[in-house]
Amino acid sequence: MSSVNTPHGKARDKAPDADKAPDTMQQHWSGVYATKNEDEVSWYQARPETSLRLIANTGCGAHAALIDAGGGASTLVDHLLDAGHDDLTVLDIAPEALEKARARVGERAGHVEWIAADVLQWQPTRRYDIWHDRAVFHFLTDAQDRRRYVQVLTRALKPGGHVIIATFAPDGPEKCSGLPVMRHSPHSIAAELGDAFELLETVDEHHITPAGRVQHFNYARLRHKR
Repeated sequence: MSSVNTPHGKARDKAPDADKAPDTMQQHWSGVYATKNEDEVSWYQARPETSLRLIANTGCGAHAALIDAGGGASTLVDHLLDAGHDDLTVLDIAPEALEKARARVGERAGHVEWIAADVLQWQPTRRYDIWHDRAVFHFLTDAQDRRRYVQVLTRALKPGGHVIIATFAPDGPEKCSGLPVMRHSPHSIAAELGDAFELLETVDEHHITPAGRVQHFNYARLRHKR
């Protein structure tokens, strides 16, 4: 369940064992999706209600260019296609995750651009109205990586475009899939993105994993001012 809240709090310090080389990270996530079904991973949602609501709240409409950064095998793309969205991109570091999503949506996969890339190394070739990220940003425990992420996001976003980022909340889990995370409040997410972004909406969500555990997430919806 979820409820709108006011942003407060600070992000946690970097975990000492957080650094991994890009190729190692790709191997890690490829291994996760090679050994688990998409409905077995802790972040699985049959219907990502909060993300869908925040995307609708942007007011951009079904023809908006939307990228799901770190979308992997998420069902978000299925529901956006169902709602008539026709300019969708899913980016993920693990090709295995994208293949699971492509197979699941079937013939509609041709209506989606699928990009296998590390978001920190990716070079955008176009701009988007909406950038969505559920649970990639909290893996960036290094300040330089977070700065790089913001640079890529800013290059990929149209002026006035919207950003939706969800991370573990300050009292959420300290690790995910065996990796340390940096937990955030909506306020600390906004601070990381900087003054060029305006915080418009926050959501507090208690996600129930397939194993029945509760994970506390914070969502932030922001708009690029320029």
